[in-house]
Amino acid sequence: MKKKMNSNTLLLLITIALFIVMYAAGCVIYANKGFMHFQTFLNILINNSGLLCVACGMTCVMLTAGIDISVGSLIAMDCMFLAVGMEMWHLNPIVLIVLVLLIGIVFGLVQGFCVGYLEIQPFIVTMAGMFFARGMTAVIYSKQISVSSSELFVKLANIKINIPFGSYVNSKGVEQIPFIRIPVVISLIVLVLIFLMLRYTKFGRSLYAVGGNEQSAIMMGLDVKKTKLKAYVLSSFLCSIGGICYCMNTMSGSVQQALGLEMDAIASSVIGGTLLTGGVGNVIGSFFGVLINGTISTLVKTNGKLLSSWSSIAVAALLGFFIVLQSIFAKIKANKK
Repeated sequence: MKKKMNSNTLLLLITIALFIVMYAAGCVIYANKGFMHFQTFLNILINNSGLLCVACGMTCVMLTAGIDISVGSLIAMDCMFLAVGMEMWHLNPIVLIVLVLLIGIVFGLVQGFCVGYLEIQPFIVTMAGMFFARGMTAVIYSKQISVSSSELFVKLANIKINIPFGSYVNSKGVEQIPFIRIPVVISLIVLVLIFLMLRYTKFGRSLYAVGGNEQSAIMMGLDVKKTKLKAYVLSSFLCSIGGICYCMNTMSGSVQQALGLEMDAIASSVIGGTLLTGGVGNVIGSFFGVLINGTISTLVKTNGKLLSSWSSIAVAALLGFFIVLQSIFAKIKANKK
């Protein structure tokens, strides 16, 4: 007997198909502006490597029926800490990277404890975290600061990893070799590890169980409070990894950095098929959600005549569409029962 396709798989396929259609449309409409070049796709990965790490963490939190709106501010704090640490405190970038990761763990522990053990609403807890991190960013340094003095960090950020296919000759007759940068490698490693964790580990299955039905999870003997704590620690830890990638891309720190990135991460997860009510989702869908987000932004920039705000409008429209689609599938599933 053939196994019927469930609504979750169908949502994922819709997301993948939407990305393919959007990207193909861009290749046709903006072929004369280089949209068809393989490097354009790689640039989407490069520019959104930090977002991909954050989206992976956001997916894990949303699987427990939670949410984390502090991630954008935590990214800004991480970038400012790295920039000031290298430019003003003259600390070794490796030491700073380790400290940023530790900050992420501690940040997640505090938020996870409040959500899991004190049973405070995730939105309230992470909103407090958002204000705290954004405020601490200004406390560290209130102006924009660029990273230039640390030879090691600049070298790592500028490393090009050439791709052995997809090269092209530009208008000046020079062959252009496609490349990615270290943040892309980091984000793809994170994606694979989180995918494997969710699929094959007890903790991954616990996230689904807690979000699917918390009472049933308790009756199964799962430690719901500890699972939620770990989910928020993982989210903030991945956010700090994303902050390092973000800093490598921007080579700067600013109080206004990563504004609204939490909404991009939530939108990417939802567009990728993660339910806001928890229990359903995967990071492969979130990956394509990030690609859709990046493709929209690239299409708007390539057009040259549209305001950048149109990309936010388009993402918002897609987010609304997928929320409605999820609701329809949920009602169909409920009626079948």
